[in-house]
Amino acid sequence: QVQLVESGGGLVQAGGSLRLSCAASGSDISINVMGWYRQAPGKQRELVARITSGSTTNYADSVKGRFTISRDNAKNTVYLQMNDLKPEYTAVYLCHIVTSASFTEYTYWGQGTQVTVSS
Repeated sequence: QVQLVESGGGLVQAGGSLRLSCAASGSDISINVMGWYRQAPGKQRELVARITSGSTTNYADSVKGRFTISRDNAKNTVYLQMNDLKPEYTAVYLCHIVTSASFTEYTYWGQGTQVTVSS
């Protein structure tokens, strides 16, 4: 069983920065993709950024140039550095990973961490 522990959310003023972390725990896990989604009240969950095991990254257009995703494979941890934050980025940010075992992929979600950007 894989567990995800997120940290780093909080309240910040517009233009500020936050760094989110998500650590995956479990025995012998092979993580393919690590990423972050967000969900604001009344809106659908959307991909913010993701990074593959080969370090290929993808970003939502709205965060390109502001957010940077990275991962530490030795620690099974993914980070999201968020700079120049905007009020419209306010949402619950959820960690998401895809693992593989015996030719089967598994998806796991974190519990979410609140990011609030004040104007």
